[in-house]
Amino acid sequence: MLPSGWSCLGLVQHLTIDVERFWFRAVAAGDMAVVRSYDDYTDAWQVGPDASADAILARYREESAVADTVIGATPADTAPAWWPRETHGEQHLHTLRDVVLHVITETACHAGHLDAARELMDGRRWLVLT
Repeated sequence: MLPSGWSCLGLVQHLTIDVERFWFRAVAAGDMAVVRSYDDYTDAWQVGPDASADAILARYREESAVADTVIGATPADTAPAWWPRETHGEQHLHTLRDVVLHVITETACHAGHLDAARELMDGRRWLVLT
């Protein structure tokens, strides 16, 4: 954990709630129950003291499976079913393809954060270019 409170589990929880769940269930599929419940998640980055790593990882796998279902059932050029104007301004992702690319980019960026955090913990480096 970093001094800010950032942790690897917090990052996975963020990817679960703010990325997979938000972008695929809410934005792409328009699941209004998810849209309405989103205000319940004030800070997905913060992991509660009773949360287990197994539960957080299982939830990520579950949300990823739901995202796979949405992607598999929706043509790539389909417009988002809902857009969060209040938090994201004017719509700038116009198709499911755009949403998928956004999620890939965000997930890859965070994978780099995890790699850096792991190096800080154990000194190992994944890819060393000399």
